[in-house]
Amino acid sequence: MGARFFHRNLKRMLHSPCTKDPTYKPKITEDTRFLPRLEGDLTMTYDVTSAYESNYLALVTISNNNPIGRLDNWNLTWEWERGEFIYEMKGAQTLEQDLNACFNGPAASFYQDPKFDFTQVMSCQKKPTIVDLPPQLANDTLKGKIEHCCRNGILLPSVMDSTKSKAAFQLQVFKLPPDLNRTTVYPPLNWKISGVLNPDYQCGQPRRVSPTQFPDPYGTSRVTSAIASWQVVCNITTKIGSPHCCVSFSAYYNESVVPCRTCACGCPSSIKPSCNRDKDALLLPSNALLIPFENRTLKALAWADIQHFPVSPPLPCADYCGVSINWHVYGDYRKGWSARITLFNWDNYTFADWFTAIELPKAFPGYQDVYSFNGTAVPGLNNTIFMQGKPGLNYLEAETNGTNPAVDYMVPGKQQSMISFTKKQTPGINIVEGEGFPTKVIFNGEECSLPHAFPIAAGHSVSVSMPTFLVSFMFLFLL
Repeated sequence: MGARFFHRNLKRMLHSPCTKDPTYKPKITEDTRFLPRLEGDLTMTYDVTSAYESNYLALVTISNNNPIGRLDNWNLTWEWERGEFIYEMKGAQTLEQDLNACFNGPAASFYQDPKFDFTQVMSCQKKPTIVDLPPQLANDTLKGKIEHCCRNGILLPSVMDSTKSKAAFQLQVFKLPPDLNRTTVYPPLNWKISGVLNPDYQCGQPRRVSPTQFPDPYGTSRVTSAIASWQVVCNITTKIGSPHCCVSFSAYYNESVVPCRTCACGCPSSIKPSCNRDKDALLLPSNALLIPFENRTLKALAWADIQHFPVSPPLPCADYCGVSINWHVYGDYRKGWSARITLFNWDNYTFADWFTAIELPKAFPGYQDVYSFNGTAVPGLNNTIFMQGKPGLNYLEAETNGTNPAVDYMVPGKQQSMISFTKKQTPGINIVEGEGFPTKVIFNGEECSLPHAFPIAAGHSVSVSMPTFLVSFMFLFLL
């Protein structure tokens, strides 16, 4: 009897239409109070870890999520909206203390206790600029001891070194009335972050997200949570102004180098002697790439005379780039081809842990190896080869004096490697018509200026099993 009753009711339940219960109310969980965390090229979290009536501790974590994004000597700014000021920091510091803002601002009017020493305050600025600390302070009890801190402001992509793709620092923030209670905390607004020779980032306003969870520092299964958390999402934007790097093209089948573009990295407002900002750069012999632009004029004019290239005054202006990269198609064979990449540093700044990324839409499937650098395909980015210096070769040194400064040219810092490709995956690739040249070149996260043209060989036949000899008639194919 019981079994028959159960089956009759089960059958009735399965065949009965569903109706909405008008008295039902959805359960509001803790997570529904917060916005979802978003992805971006760079994200920052502002985690309140301790809170008191007049002040609180916060941990700021910066995460580089872009596979070819990077920051060198990062500078972070924000704006306090409610009179807050930074009393103390670990893992970073502000560029200015600005005691005038402390003593003549609202902070001094409220904190009048003689024991409150404003000379020890980190910064009373409404818009402080925060910078990283050097590595030697990482284990300093007073200034360091924060995980991911103290790396001279270098933030690398995770594909290069996942242990250096984050930065972090702690700050103690004092508040003013009417916010003097444990539960009232407002994050700073208008976050901006920038670096040296790096891409530009556009950051949104802080978004309240679920409290960040932290693993136990002693390695147990215990997890602690922030009191409150905000997320700032930043994305790389089209750079305003000119880049700081440029590219030249050359090939084994053409004697002329297509140099960096005129004013590739911008031209000064006043140039002496005068030059033409709009005229295409003069083609060069290959050895001219090794000397500074200001010393190339005679070589360029002599080369134009030998090759019967027309030249008229005023001559084109320089590229004005601190870093230039030469991509040279080295050889073309029946089963493969090779290229050589050379990085030149004409600046007085040494690049530690440098990297470059090369986009090759036609040739990438045939990529085999980079020999003097570490090379890899970039996860999530099609057709891009990521290259960095091997241990001991990860510095692109600054420009230096020649052996005899009185007569020798300045010598750029230089790194160079060969790259090999197979034609097994790209059987129809035509190297001598430009399909071996990159369409985008990145240096330390910034897109470099490419030439308007690349060298090709006129009437070139299908490549043979050994390196092809130079052809006698050559010209430039305009992109």
